[in-house]
Amino acid sequence: MMTTAIDMTAIAPVGHDEAMQITEVEFARMLDAARELAAADWACPTDCTDWDVRAVMLHLLGAAEANASLRENAHQMRLGKRLFKEIGGHHWVDGVNEIQIRERSRLSSEEVVSRYAAVIPKAVRMRRRIPRPLRALPLVDFGPPIGRKPLGYLMDVVYTRDVWMHRVDIARAIGSPLVLTPEHDGRIVADIVAEWSSIHGHAFELELAGPAGGAFTSGRAGDALRIDAVDFVRIISGRGTGTGLLSYPLPL
Repeated sequence: MMTTAIDMTAIAPVGHDEAMQITEVEFARMLDAARELAAADWACPTDCTDWDVRAVMLHLLGAAEANASLRENAHQMRLGKRLFKEIGGHHWVDGVNEIQIRERSRLSSEEVVSRYAAVIPKAVRMRRRIPRPLRALPLVDFGPPIGRKPLGYLMDVVYTRDVWMHRVDIARAIGSPLVLTPEHDGRIVADIVAEWSSIHGHAFELELAGPAGGAFTSGRAGDALRIDAVDFVRIISGRGTGTGLLSYPLPL
């Protein structure tokens, strides 16, 4: 038994103010990583099916520009929901991702990075200012296993997890070190573990190795798992294959 493990009930959900602090740090780290990309890196394949590093960066730019502008957000949602059936997507978000990439496909690598740098402050400001009553509205259907969630879940949690996960994708694709700290990445991972636990509901003892890791427990006499923290998130996000409790997904 891991005596220092954190019980799932002790992990507080990420609130709006904390979410915006995490978002600022994650955007900054992603921008640093983008600025370090060499010319050859942009063509490296990633764990995301059919996406190289360039496609990931175009998606991230498109998402940030949607964060920064309600008009752009509505534009991507409107076209994306029509397009996802055309491309054989599994969820409307596949169409939104496709629009983000298609509409920015002619940008040079330098333009992608400069536009990303310029839009980040606007994206954070827009997300920070969304009124609490609007954040509470159950407007977004993510499908199983997540289901319908309030707008605040999308703006405070999902978009930031998306940037974090793609930072992992890019680092793996180009073989670069991944910047991880307990305070920032450990909080993101702990929040992911808490939601994953609430979805499957089984008892477990989970030890995640690395700077973003920690020890977690839920219930009694559950399965004992030990794995690297980043590998854990990769597996439950669908970027790897897991057995037992690791077969329960949390799309990211």
